[in-house]
Amino acid sequence: MDRKVAVDSAECRAVCKYISCCNHIEIRTYRGLNIFYKFSEASRSTCKIEIPLKIPAPPELTQKPATLGDHLRRRRFELGLYQKNVAAQIGVTTSTIWNWEHGWTIDPRYIPRVIAFLGYNPIPCPDDLLERLAWHKQVNGLTLEELGAEMGRDPEHVGEWLSGRHRPCLSNRKMIEGFLQSQDS
Repeated sequence: MDRKVAVDSAECRAVCKYISCCNHIEIRTYRGLNIFYKFSEASRSTCKIEIPLKIPAPPELTQKPATLGDHLRRRRFELGLYQKNVAAQIGVTTSTIWNWEHGWTIDPRYIPRVIAFLGYNPIPCPDDLLERLAWHKQVNGLTLEELGAEMGRDPEHVGEWLSGRHRPCLSNRKMIEGFLQSQDS
């Protein structure tokens, strides 16, 4: 069985002392370059030849992300992380990260963690009052019960407003507007 000996090791120098013509070629990849090192017993010098590799950037880095999973994949590539590293940071499994990056819906309770990992919120804030309330619920990963508790309202009323079954009266609209303004500041 052959074993690889480090070219510049003491063991290699000891073996090379008894060989009249010793040429070792070692190939390494470093930062996108193929680097060839040639060691010669006669000259006892190292020659270094660098050949740049032209690898196109992956489409994840050149195209505009469309979904939250696309944003997640792009950020992961930018940071040079594996899916298992991102999964550990967010608190999910590696297969969950893969699913999100390939179009599966992100569980609302993990959206705040994904936004924290990204460092920005890619979900645009709408202009309509009830859509802004739904957006606030989504980006903070709140359930209807938690949102109702924050607002001091019955979760069933909040659910009916968000589903479109009922429209809030003028006093409730003012209360929702005040709530959203207090959350923004």
